[in-house]
Amino acid sequence: MLKIPFFEFGPKAYLYGNEMIKLAEYADSLVEEFGVDIIIDPQTLDISEMVKRCKNIHVFAQHTDCIKSGRGMGTVLPEALKSVGAAGTFLNHAERRLSLSDLETSIYRCREAGLMTMVCADNPEQAVVIAAFSPDIIVVESPAQIGEGSRTSGDNGRIPDINRRIYSINKDIKILHAAGIKTPPDVYNVILSGSDASGSSSAIAAAEDPYRMFHDMVEAVRRAWNERNGG
Repeated sequence: MLKIPFFEFGPKAYLYGNEMIKLAEYADSLVEEFGVDIIIDPQTLDISEMVKRCKNIHVFAQHTDCIKSGRGMGTVLPEALKSVGAAGTFLNHAERRLSLSDLETSIYRCREAGLMTMVCADNPEQAVVIAAFSPDIIVVESPAQIGEGSRTSGDNGRIPDINRRIYSINKDIKILHAAGIKTPPDVYNVILSGSDASGSSSAIAAAEDPYRMFHDMVEAVRRAWNERNGG
């Protein structure tokens, strides 16, 4: 079961193969060091090996299709991901957009297959709509901030209100605030502002020392969470 606080690393197509697996093994040790759950959503072909080599992280797919077994050349079947050990899947990222109809069906199909769903929303209004589909996690991030954008104190100041709007629909959804996360202080400020989690992609994958950046971001989650909860 995924516990809060947690941290998500989405390597997209920056890392794959042995380089990605080694970084995942390091992340596996960070779960034990800091008591922070970690989700990694690698390239689909790396899922099976990552599951075999890591015992603590939650391995998610980058995308899953809303299909059933049968026709569907080139698609990703939810049950196939589950069979190789995936814990869940990302859906509706700005780089892999779904219609609301397909998104609702995908969430349902993944639930049938036993996969958790982490669903991206562009804004608070879309997050409220998506909350009605009961995904496990909603990721609130503006497409304009992904990759090159910067996170501001104003963005963080809106976190409590966004959370309240989502919880008014479904209080069991976990909420991750991301996009524009470039440094450990960015992670710290997001968690301190009320998020259950944060995450990053290129800030880790393209860092001069990805291991150090991963370590420092996860440490920032733990430090902010402790401060927020008086620990």
